[in-house]
Amino acid sequence: MNKPREFDHTVLTELQALLGDRVTTSAGIREHHGKDESYLPYAPPDAVVFPLSTEEVRDIVNICRRHQVPMIPYGVGTSLEGHILAIQGGVCVDMGRMNQVLAVHEEDMDAVVQAGVTRKQLNEFIKHTGLFFPIDPGADATLGGMTATRASGTNAVRYGTMRETVMSLKVVLADGRIIQTARRAKKSSAGYDLTRLFVGSEGTLGIITEVTVKLHPVQAAMSAAVCAFSSVKGAADTVIQTLQSGVPIARSELLCATTMAALNRHNKTSHREMPTLLLEFHGTEAGVIEQAEMVQEIARENGGLDFQWATKPEERTKLWEARHNAYFACLQLKAGSRAISTDVCVPISRLAECIVETTKDIEKASMPIPLFGHVGDGNFHLVILIDPASRKDMEEAKAINLRVVKRALAMEGTCTGEHGIGIGKQAYLQEELGDAVDLMRDIKRSFDPENLFNPGKVVRL
Repeated sequence: MNKPREFDHTVLTELQALLGDRVTTSAGIREHHGKDESYLPYAPPDAVVFPLSTEEVRDIVNICRRHQVPMIPYGVGTSLEGHILAIQGGVCVDMGRMNQVLAVHEEDMDAVVQAGVTRKQLNEFIKHTGLFFPIDPGADATLGGMTATRASGTNAVRYGTMRETVMSLKVVLADGRIIQTARRAKKSSAGYDLTRLFVGSEGTLGIITEVTVKLHPVQAAMSAAVCAFSSVKGAADTVIQTLQSGVPIARSELLCATTMAALNRHNKTSHREMPTLLLEFHGTEAGVIEQAEMVQEIARENGGLDFQWATKPEERTKLWEARHNAYFACLQLKAGSRAISTDVCVPISRLAECIVETTKDIEKASMPIPLFGHVGDGNFHLVILIDPASRKDMEEAKAINLRVVKRALAMEGTCTGEHGIGIGKQAYLQEELGDAVDLMRDIKRSFDPENLFNPGKVVRL
């Protein structure tokens, strides 16, 4: 890990002149902004600033550049690979107060928001329009943070990820320029696709201040179902065969028996503690019934039991909130534990094989390892629970993680389906993409020659 730079405290005078009391060096606030949900050691910034506009972000960038002070963009701190850790010190740029929905174009089905708007805030703002924003990573993350990490989530199987959802960005570059990466047209062949370059850049190329996103119509009918299986392979095969049959399921989540047991304890529910699929169907009343009947028949052929239905909005919300609590529910399986979380993704045809082989690693492990994931797009997670003070636990967990990644890469998959690279997956990125990582370094140097934007993340210079 890179050595922290010496902090030039004269930068505080200029930042305070610009922002007043929206600059802080409070130990408590700095500590809060120096930790995320990862297993990595905390690394607080030297100061935290709270801009209100793109222009203020530009002025912050100009001040920090003059003083050679690193800048770390911050959403709500829910990242899992150390993205917001100030490993070289510097100024944390908290975008949380840039939380205005700037425009909603109902006829065009898109919205323009400041980077600090959260997904729940946007959906609450547009609920009267009959539209919704579908990307749901579980946490109520900011759209700027979701863009920076190329987030996805439970709805990705039908609605895609942030890569498909982001239409345009406003970004402050390292030299203080403010750029708009695209217009609101649904398609364009105008020059390089700068929007996609910044989607997934993890704050290393610029600071995203505004995001234009696609919206989708709320469907006439929605229903969710829970189905337990005799084996994890049967559950995975059901998802694969469902997709190959052309059934447009909206959500598809697989949870192992260990995860279901943790959820029952955490949420005081009574689901079968067996490998389980959570499914959701969107469409017309007749279409949803037809989809469900087709999937139920596929499930039955793969050892699935009867569906338990959740058709009322409050029942569906409760079901998916339980899934979103899976990470925290699983942490309670081992007192005082922290988690090393994997998020490999493989072509859907290799999903069942990858999961079955991974369960063999789980069976040999000395610690609890729940498995769950958005299997409709080939993505699944292990939550490897370790004692953070135990070197043995850490070494075993890293060895398991490495085997899972190598397995996914051998199946033409990726080391990260949605969490990003951050600090924790840089070695895997090199193995996955080889010489392409050198091109990423060249791009980083071109955009940020002094390495001030979130240094030490994605690629090291």
